[in-house]
Amino acid sequence: MTRVLYPGSFDPVHLGHLEIVESAAGLFDSVVVAAVGNPQKGSGLFDLDERKAMLNESFSHLDNVEVHSFSTLVVDVAVEVKADFIVKGLRVVQDFESELQMAQMNKEISGVETLFLPTASRRSFLASKLIREIASYGGDVSGMVPPPVLRRLNERFPEKNPESSDS
Repeated sequence: MTRVLYPGSFDPVHLGHLEIVESAAGLFDSVVVAAVGNPQKGSGLFDLDERKAMLNESFSHLDNVEVHSFSTLVVDVAVEVKADFIVKGLRVVQDFESELQMAQMNKEISGVETLFLPTASRRSFLASKLIREIASYGGDVSGMVPPPVLRRLNERFPEKNPESSDS
């Protein structure tokens, strides 16, 4: 049985993330999606419990996916969940440059290999940071995030989203 770890901040999870998880779920026996609490990135829009809940709801249609959260090194989580590989999604060349360095470091300190899965070009522009910004100004992100995330974004920014007002 091959088990992989897909770590990320997922603040919030978007359709590019969903695509990577669905691909991994089709390729491997078991996928652990783990949201990181990274103090270097600040508190974020959603806390770790909210992100974990959104991940669980967004991936509920996949029987071989489980969701975790962590605030430690990714390789420590990989060892803890007995992952054979770490999976990372790639959107653009810059992703490869930074992810390659992390993959090499992770391999050096733990022996765990990283596998890269490319996103489809129609989703290569998606980034959680941009989605947060667009949603905060009332922009339409409905085609970028799963329904559980859209609902929470509308709740977080009700004055910006006419769908969430009571009028």
